[in-house]
Amino acid sequence: MENKDLPQELDQALGAFSGYLAGERAVSAHTLRAYLGDLRSFLAHAASEGAARLEDLELGTLRRWLGTQSQAGVARSTLARRAATVRAFTAWALREERTTSDPALRLKAPKRERHLPGVLQAQQLTRLLAGLEEAAAGGEPLPVRNRAVVELLYATGIRVGELAGLDIDDLDPDRRTLRVIGKGNKERTVPYGVPAAVALDDWLRRGRPLLARDNSGPALFLGSRGGRVDQRQVREMVNGLLEALGDTSASGPHALRHSAATHLLDGGADLRAVQEILGHSSLATTQIYTHVSVDRLRKSYQQAHPRA
Repeated sequence: MENKDLPQELDQALGAFSGYLAGERAVSAHTLRAYLGDLRSFLAHAASEGAARLEDLELGTLRRWLGTQSQAGVARSTLARRAATVRAFTAWALREERTTSDPALRLKAPKRERHLPGVLQAQQLTRLLAGLEEAAAGGEPLPVRNRAVVELLYATGIRVGELAGLDIDDLDPDRRTLRVIGKGNKERTVPYGVPAAVALDDWLRRGRPLLARDNSGPALFLGSRGGRVDQRQVREMVNGLLEALGDTSASGPHALRHSAATHLLDGGADLRAVQEILGHSSLATTQIYTHVSVDRLRKSYQQAHPRA
């Protein structure tokens, strides 16, 4: 779509980069919107300074743009993402020979703030899952589904979008593994344990047949009307369950992902194995969970050691 506020060359480059992200990079619709929003902001700033061509973009332009964002109160994590977006754009423009230099090569972005994710304790998860098992015993399809969903999210650490996209054929019950399509359409295989296997078998035998309709297709998890369950429904369900616990600040399906990763590392799992299970492209992303584990270890030490 043409942007009337941008000079023609900058607008055309933005459109071509959008095609590259959607095609070759296969980013999600949400990520695409975020990237393009960042780039429109940057290119509009550059145009306001007189830039009309990609060759007009300079390191100073980038720094001044980030400076105005910072002064407007934009969080450091957002500034870091926006800087990374512009770096990806200028590197792409150089590869495509749309420009002869990359002005962002020497751009230093603010470091992201590290927020430790909310993690459920083992006894909290025991209470949560016991309550779901009790609710499922009545045989109503939605409680049976909810138990299987939560067991699987915690057993595998998969993202809620990955869970919603699962088909029945993605399960291998004999090996207790799951085929998951993650970010960038990358496929990985994730193991799950006996409790999740029991909950899934119960859902497939007793729950899913009661909800299945002509529009259900191969979807593993269904909504109340028989269509594929959507991410919002799962988030609302998990949020409600965690709020009902009453003694945790953790919220949403991502808390189950964080908990799975942390408990794996607490139990001695290899960091690279956890990276593969979670589908992280970078080991650095997985390493945040080592900080969670070390933080818990430190608290235990301070509580227990007489000379802590």
